[in-house]
Amino acid sequence: MTSTAQRFSIGLTGGIGSGKTTVANMFGELGASLVDTDAIAHQLTAPGGLAIASIRDHFGADFIDEHGAMDRARMRSHVFGNATARHALEAILHPLIRSETARAAEAATGDYVIFVVPLLVESGTWVGRASRILVVDCEEEVQIARVMQRNGLRRDEVEAIMAAQASRPARLAVADDVIENNGDAAGLLPRVRELHASYLELARAA
Repeated sequence: MTSTAQRFSIGLTGGIGSGKTTVANMFGELGASLVDTDAIAHQLTAPGGLAIASIRDHFGADFIDEHGAMDRARMRSHVFGNATARHALEAILHPLIRSETARAAEAATGDYVIFVVPLLVESGTWVGRASRILVVDCEEEVQIARVMQRNGLRRDEVEAIMAAQASRPARLAVADDVIENNGDAAGLLPRVRELHASYLELARAA
């Protein structure tokens, strides 16, 4: 993806419940352009999305809901623990996500680009493509409590999601920068401002 190499960019990631969306929005308010790969994936699988025809062809009409979107609950249940089905879905979505991400980056007008990539480590393709990797990190117990409260899930359900994601050590191992988020959102702003100032300098020098 040439756009990431030509322009200073940040790959932002974190585990479920880490607060990466909150952090990303703070950077956005300071002038960064946000390219959210999760949001792009949702657009691709929404009614009329670019992935819908291929999903219908491969998985069948049962995986498309009455509105014409991918049936997320059915697909999630189908691919969970089914590596063949998961790889098939990824083969449909990932090339489209890459092209749409590149297009969004080319159109970005902010001081620099932040790619918000929930599965950055798991994908194995982002390290080296973004100029720097920023990890939003928190204690696992904090993650569990946040997701239980936010999503209404049981503890074992949250733990299963976390087990399917990269571990904290794996994320931290690729990090150039880390934001610790064990408290409330207000406490994040000083660190976000500090990193934003640093990123502005690096973007201008790029």
